[in-house]
Amino acid sequence: MTRAIMVRHILAALVTALALVPPAATADEGPTALLLSPAPSPVSSGAETPVPRLWTGTWAAAASGTVAARPGASFRNVLHLSVGGSALRVRLTNRLGTEPLHLGAVTVALQEPGVPKSPDAEPGSMRTATFAGAPTVTIPAGQDRVTDAVDLVVPYGANLLVTVHTPDDSGPATYHRTAKQTNFVALSGDWADAEDGDAYTRTTTSWYYVTGVDVLDAPAAGSVVALGDSLTDGGGTTSDTNRRWPDRLADRFAALPPNRRLGVLNAGISGNRLLLDGVGPRALSRFGADVLSRTGVRAVIVFEGINDINGTPAETDPRAFEQAYRTLVARAHARGIRVIGATITPYAGHAQWKEARESVRRTVNTFIRDSGLFDAVVDFDAAVRDPEFPHRMRAAYDPGDHLHFNDAGMRAMADAIDLADLMRL
Repeated sequence: MTRAIMVRHILAALVTALALVPPAATADEGPTALLLSPAPSPVSSGAETPVPRLWTGTWAAAASGTVAARPGASFRNVLHLSVGGSALRVRLTNRLGTEPLHLGAVTVALQEPGVPKSPDAEPGSMRTATFAGAPTVTIPAGQDRVTDAVDLVVPYGANLLVTVHTPDDSGPATYHRTAKQTNFVALSGDWADAEDGDAYTRTTTSWYYVTGVDVLDAPAAGSVVALGDSLTDGGGTTSDTNRRWPDRLADRFAALPPNRRLGVLNAGISGNRLLLDGVGPRALSRFGADVLSRTGVRAVIVFEGINDINGTPAETDPRAFEQAYRTLVARAHARGIRVIGATITPYAGHAQWKEARESVRRTVNTFIRDSGLFDAVVDFDAAVRDPEFPHRMRAAYDPGDHLHFNDAGMRAMADAIDLADLMRL
């Protein structure tokens, strides 16, 4: 990293330690490092400077679209945390909405241990989340809001229940469509603070209104964002088991000392593209909301492009990818964030595979590997391809569609990442 980038990184860390919670976060300029008041220092005979208590991103989901609102419903989202902490705060979103969003209640609790498909909260863990002390909030269209700090100790790997009650029709609901997680809906009534989940008679495989969780005093040095499409979002993996490659990456970090550990934020959107809007805003336009605005970000892994090559319309000019990557890297470096480029994985055998598209993929991968643009490269292509037929993935990693990856394939991808690349200054 150049000296200039090192300086920017240090300045970014100082901002993290000193910033105060703002009243709002827009889609592109959300809170980058929001703090509680410093913890009081132990009583001593001399004056001491309070030590700032730092927040770390532990979970994220990118807004992928909208669906019709369910006035009067309560949505109980199940979120798997990548690092723990002594308190938490939640980011709620109306990023893609068209009208002010009124939230009548927001609560957090630990899910009943060992039951990933249960709406029941662990007894005694239910907490009400507030916004500048108020139990309700109205979020303007196109914006996020962050709760006040919630006094709840959460461990690494816990499943957190974030429940949102929407008392009236606030227009289209911003959601993350492909959660690969069973979540719950009570169709009528404010059941946000109910530990017993009996009122939650419907299930959904999407996350509603919630887009991030930060924890306080995490045993970690910051966070890393995984920016991608369905190959990051978890397409092909087993639901309710947290076997996406970012989940496996979090497990690898958990085995390290705290000063080498990072929270992992999954910003994958199934169907997303680098260059064109489609399912969710394109990576170029959502980079601010899903990477730069997140808390304590030290690095981002950019794994986008397969849907541009394989989609309709198909992108056939490798130079367009190169320019997009340069834009993302410049924006990240301006904030002191390392960028790891991930090669695009093979997909021969898929119904839309063509030799001309394969040529584009290989050309783009050569640029990712050899251009020197990125601070580091993770070669996902090399990790999963069949040595005898390099335009295909290994059969052991294929769930059947020749494009996505099963649990074993996701593990191979996560294990190909050099953890030192994410922390190196």
